[in-house]
Amino acid sequence: MNAPASTSMLRALAPEHRTMLLGTAREVSFPQGSRLFEEGGRADRFWVVRSGVVDLDLHVPGRRAAVIESLGHDDLLGWSWLYGPHVWRLGAGAATPVRAHEFDAAAVRDLFRRDPAFGLAVSQWVGEVVADRLHAARSRLLELYGPTAASAWTE
Repeated sequence: MNAPASTSMLRALAPEHRTMLLGTAREVSFPQGSRLFEEGGRADRFWVVRSGVVDLDLHVPGRRAAVIESLGHDDLLGWSWLYGPHVWRLGAGAATPVRAHEFDAAAVRDLFRRDPAFGLAVSQWVGEVVADRLHAARSRLLELYGPTAASAWTE
């Protein structure tokens, strides 16, 4: 649930880029049970969680949304803002009270245009987060459906 060193904003971005990014942030809070965004909605912001837990969920027709990952301290919440068409691919809800840094996506993308080195650094950070989460999802799927999981169900 906590960001690995390679995906933590504090470790992934050089101090000057971290300062630039945090200069666009505002502090926000979400009460437990609140929705931060819905799958299919416009991805116009993102967050770095300071405290609390946010559940990422996937709409399942005819059922409750399925929680696929929980994010906590120092985790990036939201990457759909960076990649067109800027639409949330998942939903997110506060599992506990949450405090976070909130970033306006358009303002950050504008900084990319003004400072390409900053844009590259943030894009690489977000890309590492996406790659890390895909790897984690793959590992969870293998645990559930891989050869050893299948043999555990037949024994």
